[in-house]
Order: sequence, then structure tokens, then C-alpha cells
Amino acid sequence: MARRIRCAIYTRKSSEEGLDQDFNSLDAQHEACAAYVTSQKAEGWVLVPTRYDDGGLSGGTMERPALQRLLADIEAGLVDQIVVYKIDRLTRSLSDFAKIVDRLDAAGASFVSVTQSFNTATSMGRLTLNMLLSFAQFEREVTAERIRDKIAASKKKGLWMGGTVPFGYQPDGRSLKIDETEAPIVRRIHDLYYDLGSVRAVAERAEELDYRTRLRSFAKGTSTGGTSFSRGHIYQILRNPLYAGRIRHRDKIYDGQHPAIIDPAAWDEMQERLASEAARTRGRSNATERSPLVGKLFDETGDRLTPSHSRKNGKRLRYYISRRLVTDRREKHADAWRLPARDLENGLARILRDHLRKPTLVTDLVRGITASEVPALQEKLLQVANNCDPEGSADFWAPLLRRADLAQGSILLRLDRKVLAERLGIAPDRIESSARRIPASFQMQRRGVEARIILGSAVPRVDPVLAKNILTAQRWYAAIKDGASFGDLAIREKTTSSRIQQMIGLAFLAPDILDQVAAGSQPVAFTSEWFKRRQLPLEWDMQQRVFGSL
Repeated sequence: MARRIRCAIYTRKSSEEGLDQDFNSLDAQHEACAAYVTSQKAEGWVLVPTRYDDGGLSGGTMERPALQRLLADIEAGLVDQIVVYKIDRLTRSLSDFAKIVDRLDAAGASFVSVTQSFNTATSMGRLTLNMLLSFAQFEREVTAERIRDKIAASKKKGLWMGGTVPFGYQPDGRSLKIDETEAPIVRRIHDLYYDLGSVRAVAERAEELDYRTRLRSFAKGTSTGGTSFSRGHIYQILRNPLYAGRIRHRDKIYDGQHPAIIDPAAWDEMQERLASEAARTRGRSNATERSPLVGKLFDETGDRLTPSHSRKNGKRLRYYISRRLVTDRREKHADAWRLPARDLENGLARILRDHLRKPTLVTDLVRGITASEVPALQEKLLQVANNCDPEGSADFWAPLLRRADLAQGSILLRLDRKVLAERLGIAPDRIESSARRIPASFQMQRRGVEARIILGSAVPRVDPVLAKNILTAQRWYAAIKDGASFGDLAIREKTTSSRIQQMIGLAFLAPDILDQVAAGSQPVAFTSEWFKRRQLPLEWDMQQRVFGSL
């Protein structure tokens, strides 16, 4: 008698179009899968009554309610096999597919596609499926490269390649034409900066003049814009080479085929003034310097980090500190944070910029994105990324960050859905929740006191003192094995017995820790001085636990 195999049908559709019909795409997929399960009745296949339908959700993320319920039911032993109409209904990401298969394997379940002859219950089925997904991902990346190359070539010719039409212009085929109702406001904003010399002051004056951003309406009835110009908007208008009749592509600027609103020579002078003002702002050490991350930083206990400052040699030094250092001064709070503000702000701006520049991010970030939308939205995302300049004003990039959660070794950034949607010119509900999370590495040498911060991918750096001490400890250990006493060895090495006893433990480091030290990729806190004060256990697995917590 055939083993009873409980089958669950999973269906998905990227867009919400047509889902309100009596018989929609999800129903069609379910009907085809149900017929296939019925055809396998002799093999013991039975259909579970629960439906798992994800309508209007992209296959580029695992954060889908029905998919998560299905995986939970599989792990609970309620389902033996997933049945889908096509592979891409389950996922279109090779890495996500590998995660799903791992979870299926752990639960003793499998996966089958109705219209394609694959069954992950067999090794050949898995091999074929992995090959197809690899080619699908390769094709997607090649297509993205071709699109990027086409955009680069077109921009080099000065063509407008779409995207959010900047304030002051209207689209004109592959070019732009001046909007005579908005262009005077753009010119006035530039004049105000010449007079006032401050983006903040310009924003305040623009609000007094009741200048408003362009109101953009969407098919779903939602809209963005129609609000006062923020400092970020003002900064973007002042920095955008489009207003000088030019086209920017990444870090290069070309002459455009559209008319200029601002005289190019005046725009170049403006950039020099903005750069000079930014340099003065960075060098200014008065009490009016702002902390743009206030209210956005939290440590691993959930405590909010608050701005603080101190003075050294007449300079004002800004920090972000755990709030308990202020509210409860009776305790030392050894687990609290005290982070140099400028280093942290520059590091977070760099992480945001590098993340938003990823070529395939737009397809994961925007829900229900179509092939025709990719070039324009990708270009908008690059514009947002290019304005996340660590050396520029935080007025543009800081609003993009809704929250940052710190822990020793890692930091998790969360993008603000509404701000990002407004920058991209789309409805907020099209921003995928999972794609707004940006994990990054975070290391510092000490807590509770100011420390050197390493955010993101740190450049490997070999610690020569630590490496030398490890080799010395190994030599000392070899001498002691040959019969030398600590006293004799101290005399021979011109050191002290206590120094040998403190450092000889470096001769017993686990091999993988030694590999990291040799590559310069060990935690920044792992130094000779740290080892001398604390020591490490002899057991290699215990060493790894201590090493991993630094």
C-alpha cells in the first residue's frame, strides 16, 4: 500500500490586478495543482483542505504570509509535500530556494512543480532545479547589466532616461522641458542660498513663501508631495546638475540635451560654496551642531541612545550614549554605549549609500515591479544613493533611516517606508517590508567609554604586535617542553616570569583563531593587552565562544 502523502498547494501572484475577479490567477493555479494531485492518488497523494495563497506579493522575498504559514505547517508535521504551478511561484531567488529546500529536508518534506518535471524528493530533481534557477538568476543579472549599459550610453549622449521628473521640469520624450510655473521657484531657491548661505535658512524662508513640492497622484488613489520643502529637498535642488543642463550617471556628469534652468557657471560656483560650507560645518565645534540620529538609535537592551558632548582642548566632541548613563548615574552600566557621533553618522551614511547602489536591490525593494519600471526606478534609487554622501549634509540621508539597532558585532538599519517611497515617486505600500532591513557588521574596541568604530566591511589589518607575541609564546612553550623553567627562560629572554605566564597562553589558540589573526580579520578588541588581562580557556570550543562575543 502506497504511503499517504499530504499535499499542500501554494499559489502566488506578483500584482493585485485581477484578484477581485470571481475566478482569478490564484484560483487557476490552485485548480491545475489540485487536478495534478488527484492524478497521483494511486501514489498516496491527498490534498490538505487549507489554502496557501499570496496575492500581490513579489517572489523576490520570503516575507509572504501564506508561505510562512505553509513552512510552519510543514515543520509542525502537517504537510508532506508542496505543490506549485511553476517554480517561480514558490521563489525566484536561488538563495531563498536553497533555504526552503533546507527546511523541507529537515522536516522530511519535498516540493513538486505541476507544469515542470521536477520533484525535489529525488537527487536528480534537485540538481536540475538548481541548474535552472542558476540560469534564471544569471539571465536576470545579465539583463540588468544590459539595461545599465544602455542607460550609461544614453546618458553619455545627454538623454533623459526617465525616473521621477525633477521639480522645475516636465518630460519631453527622451529629454526635459522647463516647467515655467516651477522653474522660478528653483531659481529663487538658488538665489536664497546665495543670500543666506545655509540650507536650513533657505528651507525656513521657502516655507514662509509657501513654496510647495509637486503633488504626485497614483492610480490607487494615493498621493505624495504638496508639502513644504524640507532641507533634504532644498539640498537636492542645489546639488542636482540637471538644473545646469547636465546629466549625472553615477560619479560622472555629461552635457544634457535639455535646457538649463540655472546658468552652468553659476551652478559650478554653487557647488564650490556648498563644499566650503560643508567643510566649515564639519570643523565647527559650537553647541549648535546638531545630532541627526537623535531618536533613531537603540542598543541591545532596547535603551534609546541620546546625544551628549564633552570638551577637550577647547573642542566640542559629540557622542551618542545609552540613555541609562544619564537617567541612572548611580550605576556604572558597563554594558552601555558611548559612541563618537561623527564616526557613527559617516559610517551609517556610507552603509546606506552602498546598499542603495546594489544593482538588483530595486526588484527586491519595490512590490509588483514590472520589467518596464525597472530602468526608471533603478535610476531614481541611484540618485537617492548618490545623495547619501558621508561628507555632505545629513539632511538628505538621515530621514531615510527610521531606526538603527546596535549590538556588539552587528547593527540593523531600517529604512523609512514613506520617505523612501516619496524619493522614488511611488506609493508607500509598494515598498517591501523585508527589503527595508539592512544588516551590517559593527565593531568597537570598548564600551562605556569612547572607542574606535568599524561599520560595515572592515579592511583586514594584521596586528603586528599580536602576531609577534603569538610566535614568541609558541617559542617559549617549546622551550618549556624541552625542560626549561620559567625562571631560566625569563633570564634567557630578558623578561620576567610573570610576563611569560601571562602571554604563554597565546601558544594554545585554536587553529581557526590563528588563521583569522594571520589574515587580520580577528575582532578589533582581540589584542595582546586584552589577552594579558583576561586570558582564554584552553578548550578550543570555549575559546570560540569568547572570541565570537568580542
